[in-house]
Amino acid sequence: MEREGAIIMQQRQVLFLLVLLGVSGAALEPQQFSVVEEMERGSFVANVAKALSREVGELSNRGARVVFKGNKEYLQLNHKTGDLLLREKLDREELCGPAEPCVLHFKVLLENPFQIVLVELRVQDINDHSPVFLETEMLLKISESTSPGTVFVLENAQDSDVGSNSIQNYTISPNSLFHVQIRESSEGRRYPELVLDEPLDREKQSEVTLTLTAVDGGAPPRSGTARVRVVIVDINDNAPVFAQLRYEVQIPENTSIGSKVVTVSATDLDAGNYGEISYTFLHASENIRNTFHLKEDLGELYLREKVDFELTQSYIINIQATDGGGLSAECTVVVQVIDLNDNPPELTISSLTSPIPENSPETVVAVFSVSDLDSGENGKMVCFIQDDLPFALKPSIENFYTLVTEGALDREIRAEYNITITVTDLGSPRLKSEHNITVLISDVNDNPPMFSQRAYKLYLSENNSPALLIGSVSASDRDSGINAKVTYSLLPPETRDLPLFSYISINSDNGHLYALRSLDYEAIQGFQFTVRAADGGSPSLSSQTLVQVVVQDENDTSPFVLYPPQNGTAPCHDLVPRAAEPGYLVTKVVAVDRDWGQNSWLSYQLIKATDPGLFTLWAHSGEVRTARPISDRDTIKQRLLVLVKDNGQPPLSTMATLNVLLVDGFSEPYLQLPDGGKEQVQNDSLTTYLVISLACVSFLFLVSVIMFIAIRLWKRKKDTTDISHFTSNGPFPGHLVDVSKTGTLSQTYQYEVCLASGSGTSEFKFLKPVVPILPTSEGNEDSTENSALRNSFCFN
Repeated sequence: MEREGAIIMQQRQVLFLLVLLGVSGAALEPQQFSVVEEMERGSFVANVAKALSREVGELSNRGARVVFKGNKEYLQLNHKTGDLLLREKLDREELCGPAEPCVLHFKVLLENPFQIVLVELRVQDINDHSPVFLETEMLLKISESTSPGTVFVLENAQDSDVGSNSIQNYTISPNSLFHVQIRESSEGRRYPELVLDEPLDREKQSEVTLTLTAVDGGAPPRSGTARVRVVIVDINDNAPVFAQLRYEVQIPENTSIGSKVVTVSATDLDAGNYGEISYTFLHASENIRNTFHLKEDLGELYLREKVDFELTQSYIINIQATDGGGLSAECTVVVQVIDLNDNPPELTISSLTSPIPENSPETVVAVFSVSDLDSGENGKMVCFIQDDLPFALKPSIENFYTLVTEGALDREIRAEYNITITVTDLGSPRLKSEHNITVLISDVNDNPPMFSQRAYKLYLSENNSPALLIGSVSASDRDSGINAKVTYSLLPPETRDLPLFSYISINSDNGHLYALRSLDYEAIQGFQFTVRAADGGSPSLSSQTLVQVVVQDENDTSPFVLYPPQNGTAPCHDLVPRAAEPGYLVTKVVAVDRDWGQNSWLSYQLIKATDPGLFTLWAHSGEVRTARPISDRDTIKQRLLVLVKDNGQPPLSTMATLNVLLVDGFSEPYLQLPDGGKEQVQNDSLTTYLVISLACVSFLFLVSVIMFIAIRLWKRKKDTTDISHFTSNGPFPGHLVDVSKTGTLSQTYQYEVCLASGSGTSEFKFLKPVVPILPTSEGNEDSTENSALRNSFCFN
């Protein structure tokens, strides 16, 4: 056992030596590239292959990649050309602030063998920021006894740009009392000072308003302005004096907001308003003003925001004490931030290979780096993994590590490994972070997908909305990875009768089936098709299943009335003799419904009638019969409104209108000409027949009136009493004719006109129909529906 441990230790020493030898190939001096800030994404920075004196293909073969600290991704490497391109716009002020030069450090990682190249990217400044005064209005109180040549300190402007693009000059609006001069500090910053040129006289002018302009050195230059109010006050001959010119204080970075940092104090020998001192920030940056708060009357400095050692280690704050007469003094407060171990280590994965093939020799699984924002002992780190895994960590330069296998792996023993990389710093208390990596052992494709059912049966109601989900099929594959990815597809039908791909679509990822268009049960009641499930292996394995779709009927079609026709140009009239007995068949409403089952069961209902109670409507057959004997008070023209309703849920209905004429007996105007055949009657439309009938009735009525008048005139002239008998017999057939093919029966009649005498005048007595007895289907001489109608009507 000890011998095996010694062998493993020797192997690790040899591997570590090889890594060090590979690392020695890394460039000692960093490569330097430069780029101008605010360049567009994808802009060219440099050619890495030329800079490293390597072929372009070598970068791709060795898996070259760019790694920034903190897992930032400012650049991207084109392996085909070796060009280093911008991944995003770079803002120099955001990256480096006032620091100059602005340098971003990154590394180019190469594998096989593993090598790290250090590179520096210098971000050059452009003039993209204008000078800004943090205080847009400054107030100066100047005593009228101030001598010419006295200098007054003004607030400076802030410019995020650096170098020649920073603030270069200050100007003041033209006036006769003041001019501005520029004072340059030891750090190279320029501050404006207001110089008094002429003696002040408060009695002549108590206040002066000036405009201070800051101009940078860019091309073209940018500028910013602030308003300077000069209030001329009485004489004040003593300036404030600070107890200390420099205050130094230390605060830990976990100091709570609102804590007092320090108190500065100044005294003034003057009395009254001239002895009242107010404290303000002098030449303070925006960061200082956001982080600290100064009480103007007490000189107490408080913490406004949390401080972070990793962002700013110290703050230099200039504070000005000004008395009521405008005289001032300055002091400096230096705030040192004490570092605490408040940042756990961070681990950044640069590359990860998973799955890895089984039975492979030593393989690099992952390359990662560790970092800690803390400093000193708080920033030192230790990295390790579990002891019972066939993997090892190998350190590289600058906190880079590689995770490698210690030998060949067998998938049949274990298909995956969960590796926990633990990074611990050496601070007090110690902080740690863990990163879990799952390494899969690659599989071969040896299992086809299997459907959960051998066959699927789906039900779909008609009139569905397009793209409706009607169901799904599901298949699973025992393999892993791409070999277990199942893709669904529709197989073309064996026959071309059904355009399957215009009816059904399948989601290739999850097997959801969609109806592409609305289906009509009256057109198609069902269909079936085959679904294929294939995995993503190579070669691909597949299986099939049968899917049957059954379309279910809905009540979507309203009843359609065949008779009486509702779209004719002229109304259709049915004739009823006034002598008809109760139960006499007047006509029959005929309607159809394209739906199926109970959705096509029709019922009839009489909604409205000219004479209620005269007719009755059979609910299931649609037959209209007389409910009582017809009286003289009944209107000749009867109009019936019939509702035809199906049995669906909800039910659909259609309205039909029947026009019935009550006559005293059938005569020629209401009958079909005898020489017309049955076949011709069937071919004529009902509308044309009624128009002809009405024309005939009108004509015969006019002829009868003329004959009646002529006979009366003739009888008066002769003054004789003659009894004449006028008989009109026509060769009418004695059978029933189906006029409209809708089940409504009409009859042909034969009439006898009788002429009677009375009181010295002659007139028509009656017109009597003579109708032969029609046999019924049972051989009877009479029936309710085919009985001869014998009606009489008189002309007086």
